[in-house]
Amino acid sequence: MLKELFDLVKGHANETVINNPDVPNEKNEEVVAEATNTVASGLRNVVAGGGVQSLLNLFGSGGSNKKGLLSNPIVSMMMGHFAGKLMNKFGLNNNQANQLSGNLIPDVLGSLINKTNDPNDSGFSLEKLLGSITGNKNAATQSTAGGGISDLLKQFGGGGQASGGGIMDIIKGLAGGAQQQQQKNGNLLDLIKGFAK
Repeated sequence: MLKELFDLVKGHANETVINNPDVPNEKNEEVVAEATNTVASGLRNVVAGGGVQSLLNLFGSGGSNKKGLLSNPIVSMMMGHFAGKLMNKFGLNNNQANQLSGNLIPDVLGSLINKTNDPNDSGFSLEKLLGSITGNKNAATQSTAGGGISDLLKQFGGGGQASGGGIMDIIKGLAGGAQQQQQKNGNLLDLIKGFAK
C-alpha cells in the first residue's frame, strides 16, 4: 500500500513539486518521498495515539471538500510537519514551504479518501491502508461480530455510536499494531525512497 501511496503523491506532485521553481529538480523525488512519508507516518501516529475515531471520521467525510480538509486537525498536523521538513531539509523559506504543503497534502489526502471510498478502485481500501500502517497485526481486515473496519467507518462516519467489545477490540488492535510498527520501523522514509528508483 505504501507504493500505491507514493504513486498517488507523485501523481499530485506535478505542479506543486516537479514544475515548482522553488524545488531543485534533483530534489523532486526526495520531496515526493518525504510527502509520502508524512502522510503514512501521520496516519500511523494518529492510530498509535488512539485516534482511530478521528481517522475514521476523516475518511468518512469524503475528500472532495478541500476547505473541510484544511480545517481538519489531522490534515493541519501533516501540513505543518511537511512544511517543517521542506524548510529544514530542502531549504525552502516559510512561505514557499507552507504554500507547497498546503497544496500537496490536502490534495493527496482528498484523493486518498476518495479512492478508499470508491468500491470500483480495488487498489485502495481503508482496510489495506490501515493494514499497511499497523503491520497487518490487527483485526482490521477481519470480520467480527461488529462487522470489522467497514462497520466502524459507517458507525463513526454516520454519527452512530460505536459499542460492543468487538469494535473496541478492533480499535485496540489497530492502536497496538501501529505502536509496534512505530518501534519496529520508526522511519518509513528509507522504504519509501526505494520506490523512487
